[in-house]
Amino acid sequence: MVVLFVLLLAVTGLVAHAETASRETASAESDATLLLFNDLDRASAASHQSILLLGAQTNSAAQDACAVLNESLLPNNSSVFGADLVHLLQYQVYQKRFAQGQNFWIASESPACQTVDTSGKVGQSSCNKVLPALCSQSANLGAEPSNQNKLSISSQGLTITGFRDQRAFRFYGIPYANPPARWTYPSAYTGPRSIDATKFGAACIQAGSTDTSEDCLFLNIMTPFVPRSASPSKSSLKPVMFWIHGGAFTSGTGADSTFEGGNMVSRGDVVLVTTNYRLSTLGFLALSDGKTNGNFGLADIIAALEWVNQHVPAFGGDPDRITIFGQSAGAAAVRSLLQSPKAIGLYAAAIQMSNLAGSGYGTTYSNYYTIEEEVAVAARNILQQTNCNKQSNADTLACLKNVDANTLVNLGTVARYIVVDGTYIQHPFLPLDGSARVANVHTMIGFMRDDGAAFISAPTSDNAAAALASAGLPAAIANSALFPLNNGAVNATENLFNFTVRASTDAVFRCLDQATAVSGVKHRLFKDIWFYEFNRSYQTSGYDPNAPRCDAPADVDHPAGNPDREYYKCHSGELYYVFGTLPANRPYRDANDLPFTQLSLDAWTSFARTFNPNPDPAFLEARGFADTAKLFASQPQWDPVTSQNVDKTPLRQLQVPSFMTVFKEKDQCDFLNYPLSYWG
Repeated sequence: MVVLFVLLLAVTGLVAHAETASRETASAESDATLLLFNDLDRASAASHQSILLLGAQTNSAAQDACAVLNESLLPNNSSVFGADLVHLLQYQVYQKRFAQGQNFWIASESPACQTVDTSGKVGQSSCNKVLPALCSQSANLGAEPSNQNKLSISSQGLTITGFRDQRAFRFYGIPYANPPARWTYPSAYTGPRSIDATKFGAACIQAGSTDTSEDCLFLNIMTPFVPRSASPSKSSLKPVMFWIHGGAFTSGTGADSTFEGGNMVSRGDVVLVTTNYRLSTLGFLALSDGKTNGNFGLADIIAALEWVNQHVPAFGGDPDRITIFGQSAGAAAVRSLLQSPKAIGLYAAAIQMSNLAGSGYGTTYSNYYTIEEEVAVAARNILQQTNCNKQSNADTLACLKNVDANTLVNLGTVARYIVVDGTYIQHPFLPLDGSARVANVHTMIGFMRDDGAAFISAPTSDNAAAALASAGLPAAIANSALFPLNNGAVNATENLFNFTVRASTDAVFRCLDQATAVSGVKHRLFKDIWFYEFNRSYQTSGYDPNAPRCDAPADVDHPAGNPDREYYKCHSGELYYVFGTLPANRPYRDANDLPFTQLSLDAWTSFARTFNPNPDPAFLEARGFADTAKLFASQPQWDPVTSQNVDKTPLRQLQVPSFMTVFKEKDQCDFLNYPLSYWG
């Protein structure tokens, strides 16, 4: 593998060629690590300044290397000295990158060359000594790409130019495959060798949006570390988190600001990859023609994973520590990859967040149609609505290829189903009974306490049978004492909504996800299984179903909402916490919103680093996250699901504080015919 770290110098016509050459030579000898004390607190974010750590070199070479980045050696009057520097350097000691007492070059205030050590003590050293260097980092929070902050990496013949801001090195809109011909599987990228990765690529065609393209197979990488070496040391590489967005397989993009990776990268010390994949009928159509076999969007995700395995060391990522994770349809994609022979071996861990299964709307996300079934449910209607059903079988696909892409995704029927195609997916569901191969990886599974609230309609009457039918749930639920209609709501209509939320959450999320963990443990399919339920949420700005039921109710002391009062913890309500991306216009509602964000992001990134969602206390101490360390220490450890605790307390209730508890609603799941033994 050829990986060369190249830093772009902001060159103007006034810069002499000789100076440019000397600076490029100096920069090519150094790794670059972006260091930031990130407590996720928006109120104090501006007071924490990131710095750049470069590899060992003489003082003169260090000055040149910083200059190539349009920076200087770190002044010892910088604000980072008083607040954050010791934590930033102690974390390097924790990682065993440097010994305690290591000196680093900083800017000199006298003819002597000055240093700072890992305890923050400023000293002097011979200017010819070879030491790592600390540079200023002046690119602002949310900085746009410019000649002042661009950088390039090279990997296997590709030169990819990105940029940096306060929180990460960023590479956006990287093509991981050639522009796809309709309903063909992705092919490896063979385009221009120089790639401008300073802006997002187009999102894939989807309903309700025209700012999209069929040329959409792009991924984005955010990283805290860029190595210089063609063969970076294994110990220097960071774990990789590969995010698969949700959106019912019909909408979404890896460029969604909810998944902005700066906080995850800088606090969690991971590399984050987000990706696009083809959606709706363009991504999932299957026909009975023997060649249009569906799963094109799933094949795109696998192609992106293959690209990441090949190239991520150039971005500081470890291809042997890739965690695939996704929410909603993204979780369904993760689940499908756990059985896909094309994907097994490309990742080391997997997280399913709010995977859908069971009754109603969730059925097809974990139980896959045959191609014939998909044709009956979707393709036949699509052909009728486009008048392509009048063609001979040989001309059907040609007819569809002439239909406008936006027309296809806005039809009354679209294809959005993973199917058993025999190549990418070989079984109608994840074979958790041990009958076929499943990826033997570290796993984490969970959901929101009231995930089902997003998939039912607001009640218009007190008719339970009608409400259940509308949600696609069994009518017998209305007559079961296990699902009481009177749940103490303010009126009969709200009681009915509460009743239907409970039934929907059990039937679409809870029951079969809990059963997944039980069968996984029983048949020893995974290296480990961690299970959770979120009991705190913050609904995202663009997705608030049945509003305002998914929002914490306001009171005198909590005008933005009181999360300690009862409200529905709904689908997607965990995303701001996991990514640390609560927008500036959304306030902290109480004293626990920030600590819970820290807890959530730290658990997810700890899982990526160590395959254990309990952060190492020494990690938190070295990073200076004292409040978070106290919070984790004040609550019981998160335990994996095991044969010893599966009937006791295998579930992590995520709230403040978090705790272990039982699998819930077991009697209700038995009634729904989704017992813990469902998967065998």
